[in-house]
Amino acid sequence: MGELNPMHKKQVLLFYCVECEELARKVAAHSQLITLQSINWRSFDDGFPNLYINNAHDIRGQHVAFLASFSSPAVIFEQLSVIYNLPRLFVASFTLVLPFFPTGSFERMEEEGDVATAFTMARILSNIPISRGGPTSVVIYDIHALQERFYFGDHVLPLFETGIPLLKQRLHQLPDAEKIVVAFPDDGAWKRFHKLLDHFPTVICTKVREGDKRIVRLKEGNPADCHVVIVDDLVQSGGTLIECQKVLLAHGAAKVSAYVTHGVFPKSSWERFTGKEGGRDSEKGFAYFWITDSCPNTVKAIENRAPFEVLSLAGSIADALQI
Repeated sequence: MGELNPMHKKQVLLFYCVECEELARKVAAHSQLITLQSINWRSFDDGFPNLYINNAHDIRGQHVAFLASFSSPAVIFEQLSVIYNLPRLFVASFTLVLPFFPTGSFERMEEEGDVATAFTMARILSNIPISRGGPTSVVIYDIHALQERFYFGDHVLPLFETGIPLLKQRLHQLPDAEKIVVAFPDDGAWKRFHKLLDHFPTVICTKVREGDKRIVRLKEGNPADCHVVIVDDLVQSGGTLIECQKVLLAHGAAKVSAYVTHGVFPKSSWERFTGKEGGRDSEKGFAYFWITDSCPNTVKAIENRAPFEVLSLAGSIADALQI
């Protein structure tokens, strides 16, 4: 991102949900132009939210942002209540930062009756009220499918960012940086990311369904004697990554690492990467597993657990808030 003229830089008041407090503090630490604000997140006895935006009168005429985490349906309603209210408090502009767009992988119908919840979520966000400064900016990192940008209406301005620069920076720091090969677990990941990683040699795997099983095979490229880094936008159970790793090792890879922007890991599925199947000391484990802090609950769970490393989006978010 290019440097902005200092005259054009803006002071931003950043609100955040409970889950994102640590990330919000990191974002604020990146820039003196960002000041953290607070919300009282309370509930009535029936479980519905009882919310209060502190200093609501003082944010009039200010540039305001909200850092959200839609980690489960249970927390979305209370955050939406705040997101819909902030632009109406006579703010100069409003930006929603939603690092992980959670329903992104449910973006299409395969048969009549399927519900594309990615479209539903985009419609909900598209109805955020316009502030005095105009439409709301919605910042999202590595949305699952590029066509999802067209799911948003004209009343918001989606800004699609990526965590890949963080990965590239980390790869250049490795002692074997000259032996890095990037692997894509399927054609979708290749289409999504290859232009951002085009100066690395690449390997493409492919997934073939045989009955109920999903078989991973090497489609093209040579991983032999290299440190191969599998790149994808998100991980759920991690099954595909593990199968891809096995194929790469079978074709002579010296070691295998992985990067995903969004470490979703439902039901603590990250654990399969830290025990016998994972961990840096394990012969067949991943050397590194990089994720960003787009999913705060995962970040807390995997803290100080090899092979995981967290690449923070904080600096990138701070830059995005200046756009």
